[in-house]
Amino acid sequence: MAKKTWNEKLNDSKDLPYVADIPDCPFAQKFGPRMLVAAPLEYDEIMKKIPKGEVITMDRVREYLAKRHNADWTCFMTAGIFGNIVAHASEEREGRDPTPWWRTLKKDGELNEKYPGGVEAQRQLLEKEGFSVVQKGKRFFALDYEERLFKL
Repeated sequence: MAKKTWNEKLNDSKDLPYVADIPDCPFAQKFGPRMLVAAPLEYDEIMKKIPKGEVITMDRVREYLAKRHNADWTCFMTAGIFGNIVAHASEEREGRDPTPWWRTLKKDGELNEKYPGGVEAQRQLLEKEGFSVVQKGKRFFALDYEERLFKL
């Protein structure tokens, strides 16, 4: 069986989005019992909206999707996986219908090492749009990203 392409993964929503009531989950104590697993294309839809010179954080994307689906929170793990799929699928399309994945940061403005080309590629693309990036230990962050957050 051939391995799926990034775009096949992006477009394979299976039975998603899915909202599960999981009151016994440890996260339910903090966030509430209704957890959303959004479809990969929902992440792509949002990431496509971020204009040049602005950014968004994945936690804000998750909050937005949870509200959209009347859930208390969105699964952290699938959000990271699906954001990564969006980025790689965009690169796989080689400029056709691009998604500006580099404008989606991790929590606290951290760059994502799992995106295409790693942190260095994301840093270069952000710097082309006027962002400053700093290294703190082994991690990289966009400076003053809060001032340029996209409002969903």
